[in-house]
Order: sequence, then structure tokens, then C-alpha cells
Amino acid sequence: MSTPHLTYFESFDPRALLAEYPLGDAFTKRLARLSRDELRALQEGRFARLMKRAWQIPFYQRLWTEKGLAPSDIRGLDDIARLPTFGKQEIMESVAQRPPLGDFHGAEIPIPGPAGAGLWPMVLHTTSGTTGRPQPLLFSPKSREVQSLLLARIYRMQGLAPGEVVHSVYGHGMINGGHYVREALLHYTNALLITPGTGVETPSVRQVELMRDFGVNVVVGFADYIKRLADVARENGIVPGQDIPLRRICGHLGRESRQTLSATWGGAEMFDWYGVGDTGAVAGEGPDHDGLYLMEDAQYVEVADVDTGLPVAEGAPGDIVVTCLYKDDIYPIVRFNTHDVTQLLTTPSTLGWNLRRIAGFLGRSDNMVKVRGINVFPQSLAPILEERQDFAGEFLCIAVRDSNGRDELIVTIETRGERTEEDNLPYRELLRRKLGVEVRVELVAPGALAPLTGIEIRQKPIRLIDKRYTA
Repeated sequence: MSTPHLTYFESFDPRALLAEYPLGDAFTKRLARLSRDELRALQEGRFARLMKRAWQIPFYQRLWTEKGLAPSDIRGLDDIARLPTFGKQEIMESVAQRPPLGDFHGAEIPIPGPAGAGLWPMVLHTTSGTTGRPQPLLFSPKSREVQSLLLARIYRMQGLAPGEVVHSVYGHGMINGGHYVREALLHYTNALLITPGTGVETPSVRQVELMRDFGVNVVVGFADYIKRLADVARENGIVPGQDIPLRRICGHLGRESRQTLSATWGGAEMFDWYGVGDTGAVAGEGPDHDGLYLMEDAQYVEVADVDTGLPVAEGAPGDIVVTCLYKDDIYPIVRFNTHDVTQLLTTPSTLGWNLRRIAGFLGRSDNMVKVRGINVFPQSLAPILEERQDFAGEFLCIAVRDSNGRDELIVTIETRGERTEEDNLPYRELLRRKLGVEVRVELVAPGALAPLTGIEIRQKPIRLIDKRYTA
């Protein structure tokens, strides 16, 4: 008897999914207020189902048996730290060994479902390739929809209402981000969505015209480009906050100044959220603007030391390690190291929610540069540079290694007005004082860095060029 091939909507029950991963009031008034014991019981049940599936996947069998582990060794979340973390490097090694999609998935291993055991449809996307060759991302219909539900939950938690006009500047093509943002908004929010994408897909001038013409009041995307759009609007006689009545920015805010970005758009309210291509949405800022609430019914998050990989003390910074409790089918994710740095917040929620919170994105440990013993995260420079009135909004870090093997950091900064050696000194002093180490500074004219940062063509502009390992 042949194995059945299920269609997209045969492979899961949409109504059951909405009940398992609630939205709106069902989330904010019930799930977010579960006791920690109730939440842990929910997580344990989903973790057990996840691990049963993960042990069927060749990638995990290899990863875990190499550490001498057997299924009986992991009895619950209390044992999770015994499992090794993995990241993009291990995924790409899997792809190299078994091209083009590797063996980190179970696309050919039947999964129990509503119509009996079968091979589920598979959705293929890739990462953006910000830190190297793009990585394949695989989704079942169920995990794809939960990913969208979680993001829609965050948007609705942040105040997104039916009928609001949302402008998305997330990229499309093979990249996952723009597609699942579109799916989240269209499937689960009742907002009116326009999808111009990046500056390559729709020129920036045309984007601000669309925002004006359609009365956009919410914009979603990466902070760098959202700020760029405000500058383009003004250059073309369109006043942000007046001609474009923006109420809310819901995006990846990173380390940029929230106050500056809000003011640029006429006082729009700012909301941050965090997630990566493999995991989907992990955490989102609530209406209290006090950290990002973890979606703990779907994501089990640890913070690990960037050097040792061991758990850090409560509240200390470290790598975000994610176990996706809902991905128990095609691509299970157990202890994925994002190499994004954050820290857990230890103060109670003013909303009375029992979900843990993180500080948001603090930088990337794999983009970190150690300068004379000091860890410098390029993304952390944005709010520092914004203290200067002549800062034009763009910068780039270049890491070099001198003949003695000592690492140096050159920070190239776009500034307005004169760019003499005398103008250079305040920037050098500011960075030395804030970073705790001396760096070299070069000042350039506004727009000069665009070919290197890719601000007009990338949804995440380049902030570090590492020349330490080139000949």
C-alpha cells in the first residue's frame, strides 16, 4: 500500500490550531496569565511530542549519539541542557553531505495526521544570507501556520486592529520573512496589507507615495529602512505623521534609538519583536513597553554563554537558544543557537502576565569583535552615534588585524556638514567612553556607505565587514 500524500489543509486542523495557540483576548487574558506550573506542564507535553519526532531524524540521531545520548536520557525539560546546541554551521554541513536539503528534516518520514500516517507537503524558503550562504528553511503546513499565528498574536498584542492599513517592507523572493509576515497579517489579523517589500522590489520614492495614497497607519519591517523611508518622504515633500498618518511601527528595532525613529515618523508608537528564520516569532513587546514577552507555549528559550555555551546566570547576557515546541513534524528544532545576544529581564510584568521577558536583540555573538579584551557588537553602536546631532544615520564597522596579530576596529560614519580631523575627535571620544576601548573613526558624506551597507537593497543592512582573515 502506497503512503498517502496529504494536501496542505488535510495535514492539520485549522480550528484546533487556533485553540492550541490562541490569539487576542484568549492569549492576553488567559494563556499569558497561566501560572508557571501550568505553563511548564503545557511545555512538557509539547516537548515530549517534539523529542519523539526528533529522534526519528538522522541529523539529531547523529548529533546526539555522538554525545553518548539515548532517548531515555532526556525525560523532560530539566534534562534539555544535556543535549548539544546546534546552529547554521551544522545545518550547512548537513546540506553539504546530502545536497540540496540535507538530512536535518523528516520530509520522507511519514507523520501521523488527521488522515493517517502520510508524507506532508513541504514549504521551502531560505535565510537572507546575512552572515554567509543562504540556509534552506523547511516547514510543514502546520508549523508554517503556527509560525504565522505567533506573529499575528504579537501584532494584535501590540494593538493592531481590523481595518488598519499595514505597509510591509520585508523582502520576498526566497527569503522567508516577507512571506510569513504577509501570511500572518492576511490570515489572522483582518488588517489591510500592502507589500512593497525592499527598496529593490519597490523604489523608496514609490513606497512613500503608496503609504500616502493608501493612508498607511502601521509599518512593519527593519528599523534601518523604515527610518530611510522617512528621509525619502521629506526629500519628496511628503510629511511623515501628517501626509502619512503613521500610528505604529512594529518591527525589528535592534539597538537603534526608539525615540529618534518615533520622532522621524511624527511620534509613532514603537513596538519591537524578535524571531529568526528557523524558529519564527519568539518574543514580542507588549503594551507596557517593558521588554519582549516570550511566546512560551510554543518556544522554550535559554540564554547561553557566548564562549562556553553553558547557561548564564539569570539576567546575564548571552546567546538566545531556542527549542520550538510546536515543530514536531518536518523540521524539529531542539536547542538552536541563534547567536543573537539578549538577556532575561528579572522584574515582574506590570501587566500581571507570567510569561518571561527578554531585553530584545543586543547584537550577534558571531559578529562580535574583541578589541583589546573588550567585546564590541557593531549593532550596539547605533544608539551611541545618535547622541551626535551631525550623525546622518548610517555607519559601518570594519575589523582588521595588524602585523602583530592585534585586532582593530574602524568605524566609518556618515555625518552632515564638515568632516575635518577636528570633527573626528568628538566621535572617537564618544565611542571610547561608551565602549571602553579606543577605535579608529572615519567620517564620510551622507549616502557614501550605501553600496557597502546595502541599505536600499537589503532588509538587514551590513554593519560589519571582517577583513581579519583575508590575505
